[in-house]
Amino acid sequence: MTPNRTTIALMAAGLVVGPLAACTYNEALGRDQLVLVNEDSLAQAGLQAWTQALEANEVSHNRTQNERLRRVGGRIVQAAGLGNQTWEYAVFVSEQPNAFVLPGGRMGVTTALLHLAATDDQLATVIGHEAAHVLARHAAERYSQTAMAQTGLQIATGVAGDYGPAVGALGGIGAQVGVLLPFSRQHELEADRIGVDLMQRAGYNPREAVTLWRAMAAQGGASAPEFASTHPSDSTRITALEAYLQSRGW
Repeated sequence: MTPNRTTIALMAAGLVVGPLAACTYNEALGRDQLVLVNEDSLAQAGLQAWTQALEANEVSHNRTQNERLRRVGGRIVQAAGLGNQTWEYAVFVSEQPNAFVLPGGRMGVTTALLHLAATDDQLATVIGHEAAHVLARHAAERYSQTAMAQTGLQIATGVAGDYGPAVGALGGIGAQVGVLLPFSRQHELEADRIGVDLMQRAGYNPREAVTLWRAMAAQGGASAPEFASTHPSDSTRITALEAYLQSRGW
């Protein structure tokens, strides 16, 4: 399976983090965020994930598919202000609709996603969403939240003495459901908003974002309850996106 944000966050855990800082302001998000890993580390993690993806997955050499990815991806990259580096693109043969944009200038989509996205506007929806995660530094923030939660659990476990294992187990569940998973859902909704901004800036129709997410929802399949998922429910995502588009006059 191709790498995603969770992959990058987990790989980042094995890297040397930068100097600890309180909060830094992220202009793309319009809010402060806690970031404990530096950009070079993220780019290195992205390179490792990219190398693994190329080795573990079949890569399509279909000219039409690759030209479409480069055309749409290139416009989103420029709209995101990420064109100051060389980008690598790949189309992976898979029956699962998926896409990712990695720190360091790497972008991949699956053949299933290219089939599902009926128009370039719809493809730009997914690529814009993934590029938004890079602009928002969500992988770094996700890692930082995880690291802080683990540190807190280690302290609580030590204080609990003989009850340490139980505190650790219950605390892990509490930290995951109460902090980490909801925060990831926040990331997804933020990426939706930034993503349609990038679409509009790149000359694509932002209204097609709703069409694409509805098509994704129609794929069906079992899913975890929203409170136990790292992604918002389809209805939550679509409702929030429609409200944002209306507020922007799109």
